[in-house]
Amino acid sequence: MSDSASKDGASTADGAATGKKTVRRRQRAGSSLFAVGEPMVWLTGGALVICAAMVAGLLALVFWKGGVTFWPVPVIRVETPVLEGGSQVFMGEVTRVDTFRPDQGVIDALPPAIGRQAEPQLRDRDGEAGRRLFRTGNFRLTQNHFRWVSDFEIADESRPEWAMVIERLEWGRFYGFPEAFLELSPVADGDPARAREIASGLSASAGQEIQLLDRRFEDGAERDVLIPLSKLDSAHNVQAVALVSSGPEAAWDQLGEHHDAVRERWQERRDLEKFDTGKVSHKQEQTRLAVRDIELELSNIEKRRGVDSKAYATAEIELDEARTHFDEVETWAHAEFDRIRVDIDNINQQNAKFQLMMRTAGEGTIASETTLVPLDQIVRAYPANRLSMGAKVGIYLARWSEFLIDEPREANAEGGVFPAIFGTVAMTLIMSILVVPFGVLAALYLREYAKGGPLVSAVRIAVNNLAGVPSIVFGVFGLGFFCYVTGATIDQLFFAANLPNPTYGKGGLLWASFTLALLTLPVVIVATEEAVSAVPSSMREGSYACGASKWQTIQRIVLPRATPGIITGLILAIARGAGEVAPLMLVGAVKLAPELPIDTVFPFIHPERSFMHLGFHIYDVGFQSQNSEAAKPMVYTTTLLLITIIASLNLATIWLRNRLRKKYAAGQF
Repeated sequence: MSDSASKDGASTADGAATGKKTVRRRQRAGSSLFAVGEPMVWLTGGALVICAAMVAGLLALVFWKGGVTFWPVPVIRVETPVLEGGSQVFMGEVTRVDTFRPDQGVIDALPPAIGRQAEPQLRDRDGEAGRRLFRTGNFRLTQNHFRWVSDFEIADESRPEWAMVIERLEWGRFYGFPEAFLELSPVADGDPARAREIASGLSASAGQEIQLLDRRFEDGAERDVLIPLSKLDSAHNVQAVALVSSGPEAAWDQLGEHHDAVRERWQERRDLEKFDTGKVSHKQEQTRLAVRDIELELSNIEKRRGVDSKAYATAEIELDEARTHFDEVETWAHAEFDRIRVDIDNINQQNAKFQLMMRTAGEGTIASETTLVPLDQIVRAYPANRLSMGAKVGIYLARWSEFLIDEPREANAEGGVFPAIFGTVAMTLIMSILVVPFGVLAALYLREYAKGGPLVSAVRIAVNNLAGVPSIVFGVFGLGFFCYVTGATIDQLFFAANLPNPTYGKGGLLWASFTLALLTLPVVIVATEEAVSAVPSSMREGSYACGASKWQTIQRIVLPRATPGIITGLILAIARGAGEVAPLMLVGAVKLAPELPIDTVFPFIHPERSFMHLGFHIYDVGFQSQNSEAAKPMVYTTTLLLITIIASLNLATIWLRNRLRKKYAAGQF
């Protein structure tokens, strides 16, 4: 009999002797639901789906809101009765549709007819009412940009055929009806005899007539009105004799015929004011600074006159020559300014001849009034309710073109953002050029040369902690160190003649790039360390076996194969640095920078200048704009543009990384 059988027999006997039943316990392998793995697959997959949905939702919102900003919409005219028995008129573009729950006090304040009309609407919708936000424009006349109009307030609604939208350089949009197109011949001092003489020399073409533009004081304001030539004797103050094309269609045709030429002359005037005047002013400033430099040198020599009297005499001669040259430049500059002013005045006189007479819808009352809109102030005009699909697409593309290549206007609420695009791209590229060499060198030392120990560990901890420091702290450091210390020292050494006006001792593109380079430096260091450590040791050993030194191994073996990882760090740095705003507000980004950091004047590149940034532009338009409602669509559009620029920079670096990865893939083993 085996030992196991004898043990079983013994245990049975023991059980019988004690009178108890023996139960054998069987060990079952313990198992957990998470040990199977499938729940974790669902959990991680679900987290990924949620993250992807959040990102996709954000991008969809930005693309939708930003993409439809420039699409032209119809102009709607509504009338709302008032308690006195009249009605108010509002005309404009609907920018937002909303629902709200009006208080009973609002309903009680309505005219009886509207109140009776509102009650069943509110009852059917469980006390809720719809409302629309109208962009009414005409701010100079109404002192109001927008107006909420509830659906139950509207007594009449229409889309006038000739309702026109005019986008102007100043005072925002204008909504009205074209009444006439005027080609003016000014009358000096309102002289009637001169008006008759001018009128006799004019010949009206088909569809035109000769009238007088008379200025009158009515209802507490000056108004320009057209009167027939036969009523010259009853005129108050004749401003001009006008060739008038009356009627909406004739006015629209004449506007299309003359507007392009007027805008070309306006651009020519702008170039004279910006570039020609700027060049003359720059030459004046350079000669003034040359005199100031010699004066400072003479002052320094004078302090030690007994030591170097010959240098003092030479400096006096140079100072006399510089002052003579300065006087010559001043004479030339005044002559140039006079010439430029004459050219500008001629352009202004030519453009002032063309005016568009518009009639408002009578915002606030049934009565309306006429006003003259100079053609050189019109950026774009179109009859919103007569547009075909092709015309709408043309306006949409023209607005996008303006947005991408023009300067902002109307406190950044309209116009373009080209200076902000240029500033964002330039700052990001300079930051990338600065951060990569320093980050790579620091990572190489930590990984390849430094010996492990408390000091190296402390440095690594400090680098990792820097990645978590709030960005505004870097902005404060940049303002204090780069602007007030480094920049002020540079001004004292090289730009003393400009003081007390600082050159580098203030915020600018260069200091903003340095600040963001410090901000993103930990990202590049960590990524480079990981990439360097991932290079196989066998490659290093093979290089050493061939007689290469440590630096030759790093240069020819380690760095080329670590480059894709280094570029990954650069991609992360670009993604973080390009979207930062807080530090830039302290070290160079401004609301409006009319001068770009690059121009046609020597030395052509001016990194000390302030600049515009798309991130700061979004903040300014969304939260600092006087007309925040008009600026809201621009917030989404600018955000869309910023995302596109950052994505483009990242895609370019990703393409470069993939090229390098393929190049060195064959060398991995």
